[in-house]
Amino acid sequence: MAPLAERLASAEAAAAGDRRIKVTDIETRLGTRYTADTLAALKRRFPLTRFVWLMGADNLQQIRHWERWRSIFRAVPIAVFARPTYCSSGLSGMAARRFARRRVPPNAARGLADIAAPAWVFIRSRLDPRSATEIRSRLLAKRQGHEDESGQRVR
Repeated sequence: MAPLAERLASAEAAAAGDRRIKVTDIETRLGTRYTADTLAALKRRFPLTRFVWLMGADNLQQIRHWERWRSIFRAVPIAVFARPTYCSSGLSGMAARRFARRRVPPNAARGLADIAAPAWVFIRSRLDPRSATEIRSRLLAKRQGHEDESGQRVR
């Protein structure tokens, strides 16, 4: 995983132009290490906020290895986004099977924040074959002026 400062910069670049998204280092300020603890702390700190956890199908496939993964599903609704090569394994994995009856149809995704957890939706979209590392590298190069808008290297 990239260093926190790099991940924050990458997230800020990706969210630029969308005022609804605020990138923070709140996990650092909360002093939490595990997602389950972060979600619990956020819900205590912002009791009126309706949170939705966003993750890729790669995480759905391996979330069973996370600390208290079931409590994540019980804490907030989850939107799972398709990822190349992970859709089948994610949807057939332990977490998807365990919470299969709590899966909502894609047309309910807009209202996911209003559905009581556990609830999750799988969102299929156009798949981007690039890795997160490749995307971060390209964004960094663009910020540093080494690539033009088409992604071509500039000298």
